[in-house]
Amino acid sequence: MKKIAIIFCTLLMSLSVLSSFAVSADTTTTNNFTVAAKSAIAIDASSGKILYAQNADDASTRIASITKLLTAYLVYKNVAENKLTWTTKVPISDYAYELTQNSNASNIPLAQNGQYTVKDLLNALLLPSANSAAIALAEKIAGSEPKFVDMMTKQMKDWGITDSHLVNASGLPNDDLNGHIYPGSGASATNTMSAKAVATLSYHLIQDFPEVLQITKKTEIPFDTGNEEKMTLTNTNQMLSGFSTSRTGVDGLKTGSTSFQIDCFAGTTNQNGFRIITVVLEATDPAADNSTPFTLTNQLMNYVYGHWRTTNLVQKNQSLDDFKEIAVTDGKEKSVQLVAPQNVTPVVPYATDGSADTKPLVIKFDKKKNATVEATITKNQKLVTLSTTVKDSLGYLPNCTAEKIPLVAKKTVPRSSAPKVFWNHFVNFVNEKL
Repeated sequence: MKKIAIIFCTLLMSLSVLSSFAVSADTTTTNNFTVAAKSAIAIDASSGKILYAQNADDASTRIASITKLLTAYLVYKNVAENKLTWTTKVPISDYAYELTQNSNASNIPLAQNGQYTVKDLLNALLLPSANSAAIALAEKIAGSEPKFVDMMTKQMKDWGITDSHLVNASGLPNDDLNGHIYPGSGASATNTMSAKAVATLSYHLIQDFPEVLQITKKTEIPFDTGNEEKMTLTNTNQMLSGFSTSRTGVDGLKTGSTSFQIDCFAGTTNQNGFRIITVVLEATDPAADNSTPFTLTNQLMNYVYGHWRTTNLVQKNQSLDDFKEIAVTDGKEKSVQLVAPQNVTPVVPYATDGSADTKPLVIKFDKKKNATVEATITKNQKLVTLSTTVKDSLGYLPNCTAEKIPLVAKKTVPRSSAPKVFWNHFVNFVNEKL
């Protein structure tokens, strides 16, 4: 009897663990989990799928130095377009130098009329959140900070975000800029953006320039001051290794302070190949040791990984059962096998039994299964696009409706000889027209 009771209790405990471990997709917005902040969001870094949202469309939220992620994006973009190089020297204007003397603003010592490389200033921008570095880079790229702000606003609009309010490249309130404010903006105006907008910015930064994580994952980076002494830049992200609020897998992105304590954080982590981006804005009661946004982010990350997972749709170099091959015209072979150039692992919610719930997953192809492609076909040529979409109430970031992966030719299919091609076309014409 005692053994039966033990077995029964064990079963009850197992069911309890499963129930708390996984829920279906739509319950993400109706359960009792909340983040102690004005707004928060979590997304899948591969597809832009929203995995959690709390007041995520409120565009009045102050983002402070998270602004610098957008400044960094435009730096990377200008380097990619060969308008800058990483070794380009950037002068320090009087405005940027004056700001280094402001004890209320995060900064590093910069020499008056000095010059620093784009790479050094980007590192200073991302790790210790140097405001003067943001201004110097903005002036170098656009000629002036107001013109750079216009570029920032345009970039957000290009991503489908139209309600962001940007007045400078650093994220400081106008009060701290010694009168160097965006034309028409208020004396105390500051940058505001919704959590969804910050997630959109972070998503595009990682998608377009993943090398940024090689910077943001470091706790320290040396800075060349231009003389014999070198400075060490220290990261403000306390979720990195060595801090009391560290979490394995976190390798970015950026903090923000709307007061004297850090209360905003856009973070990213990769857990077993499943990367997410989280945003926590204006923590309700930030602690003096600056731990609050990181503690809240850790809770949010735990929540997401407890409710969402990836599912293995097809392995790299393998065919998908739903679309194994495609017909080839004018080729030496009549068809070519389609394979995935990478593992295809779309994000899906957990089912109540702890398995992957694939019911909300919609799979589509950009070609019909009876479509044809014309030879010559080369190995690894992209022939069909596979898209996966999770249908639920949370949806996706702007302009993100699905994760898209190409299916490619497994091998080369040469074109048939000219007489053979002519004969095939003649036969087709006779069959279709006569």
